[in-house]
Amino acid sequence: MQGVGVTVVMVDDLDPGSADAGVPAHFGDPMKEQRLLETAVGLVDRSNRDVLAVPGEERASWLHTLTTQHLSDLTANQGSELLVLSPHGHVEQHAFVTEDGTTAWLDTEPGAGAGLLKYLTMMRFFTKVEPRDATSEIAVLSLVGPGAADLFPDLAKPRVGAVPGPKFAAGSVPPEATALYSVRAFEGGLARRVPLGVDLLIPRHAKTSVIEKLGVPRAGLWAYEAIRVAARTPRLGHETDHKTIPAEADFQAAAVHLDKGCYRGQETIARVHHLGRPPRRLVLLHLDGIATDHPPVHGTPVELDGRAVGFIGTGVRHHELGVVALAVLKRNVADDARLIVGESAAAIDA
Repeated sequence: MQGVGVTVVMVDDLDPGSADAGVPAHFGDPMKEQRLLETAVGLVDRSNRDVLAVPGEERASWLHTLTTQHLSDLTANQGSELLVLSPHGHVEQHAFVTEDGTTAWLDTEPGAGAGLLKYLTMMRFFTKVEPRDATSEIAVLSLVGPGAADLFPDLAKPRVGAVPGPKFAAGSVPPEATALYSVRAFEGGLARRVPLGVDLLIPRHAKTSVIEKLGVPRAGLWAYEAIRVAARTPRLGHETDHKTIPAEADFQAAAVHLDKGCYRGQETIARVHHLGRPPRRLVLLHLDGIATDHPPVHGTPVELDGRAVGFIGTGVRHHELGVVALAVLKRNVADDARLIVGESAAAIDA
């Protein structure tokens, strides 16, 4: 448990108006918290995420037809990632879906829930489903680090790569948790993810008591984001823009099933998969840190020979790597290109 007298710094205090407002940025030592998440286990409050509930007897088959993921056979204690695409295959929504036997819970980025709910409601027609906003009911807590799995030894091993099959396991777990899921490493493809740990979907009113009962050291969102960036894990609205297709931002291996039936945007997925590479790619950039100690902000142009060749998604200060950032670049930018981000030189981590 966090010691008495520890100063909690909220995201709101450091970045007013941030989408991540409402959760702790750090507890006094962001670098120490990063090391905790890489070597042991820490608890990160991610209760700023939007959550939707989808009860109804036809929920699995309905979500299957609307999204990129194979969900028709989803049963209790299973889960996955999914995307909603535009007719041209651009990423509009990303969410984790966790099935508890009566309801499919979808958690997504802060502020993205309204758009996702609007789309789902529009596509209900006569289907036996009742999607609703459950953000006021359910909060997300993340147990991050190699020690996270030890806290839940009975968590079933996910059937990664099954066709069809869930991407991770889920199950009811005390104390007072509604469901849990684990983000695992994905083999092959474009995804280069590492296990971030176990996420708990809990009743929001019980958040304080659950944190106390777990007794896990706390870490802030700054540390979580640093670990995420180093793991090259994309985030909707950060490593995406209005024209992003799944393969450009490393969403495809985790959130797209290549052997399922028709869905909106499937033609673009199939074309890229069978005929060639996407026009852009997600990379990790190392910045020299000489010109500035501050990581670049989202949307900062990445330049080569005076012209923009991409944009910064998320910039962080990592406890080992220094100032690094996830960026989306044009595919033809060479791995050894001498890039400029603001006033800093940048190099691609090949």
